[in-house]
Amino acid sequence: MTDKNGMRWIEGGAFQMGSVNFYPEEAPVRTVRVDGFWIDETPVTNREFAAFVDATGYRSFAEIPPDPRDYPGMDPALAVAGSLLFQRTAGPVDLGDYSQWWTFSTGTDWRHPHGPDSSIAGLEDHPVVHVAYQDVEAYAKWAGKTLPTEAEWEFAARGGMDGADYAWGDELAPGGAMLANYWQGAFPYGNTLEDGYERTSPVRSYPANGYGLFDMIGNVWEWTSDWYGQPRLERKSRGSCCVPANPRGATKRESLDPAAPDIAIPRKVLKGGSHLCAANYCQRYRPAARHAQAIDSSTSHIGFRCISRSR
Repeated sequence: MTDKNGMRWIEGGAFQMGSVNFYPEEAPVRTVRVDGFWIDETPVTNREFAAFVDATGYRSFAEIPPDPRDYPGMDPALAVAGSLLFQRTAGPVDLGDYSQWWTFSTGTDWRHPHGPDSSIAGLEDHPVVHVAYQDVEAYAKWAGKTLPTEAEWEFAARGGMDGADYAWGDELAPGGAMLANYWQGAFPYGNTLEDGYERTSPVRSYPANGYGLFDMIGNVWEWTSDWYGQPRLERKSRGSCCVPANPRGATKRESLDPAAPDIAIPRKVLKGGSHLCAANYCQRYRPAARHAQAIDSSTSHIGFRCISRSR
């Protein structure tokens, strides 16, 4: 592995993608192969995203009021700029009702990550958040890069530890060591802060994985380029012994949420978990973990990193 402008070269190879140990959407475990690629050592930071905005004048999704014509039935009075912001609850709540801890916050965006009166001063080396899919695509294009597929991302996150539950082995906190930024205690009210952070943490705050990559687990969820769908075993041609190479996700149409047929918003795959993942709520601080995210949504716990496939 070699360095190139804050990126690491990951040699391609075959690995066991997915898991049957946690959540059904991660199964089945299947053998796939990815070609080699460069990947950012860390999530894109506020400092890096600010450089992009300064160079281009770009305005992020959360900074622009939505057009009610794009959302049939929307009250025009609600068409204001903002983003989803996590807020601790005062005590135990129904974990099936995420509205208990998520609120739409007017004036919250990547420059104001904790609310309209906050700023990124002192957070320059934290991952940028409140970025929707169009924002990360725009940054990647400006940087001459692209976004990883789910398979590329998971291969990189495993750091060579094929089949392990976590990016460092099969134990979440070996010997009590905090190896990533996730929620300790009872979510969404009792964070004991054993890892030292209430929200995001500066990149490189925890040990790198076996490929020299930081924050592949926890801190912020990361966008991938794949449309969300149930994983499936790739069909091989008759008589073929080859492992499927460079698999892709579902189609755009397949990514629509079947539980919300009236809301036809495509969804992408997020990977890696975040500082809000907890043992009692969301054990997705793992390479195999995955989550569906509407492309027109931004939150205080989603970021990204880029790749390049040019050697």
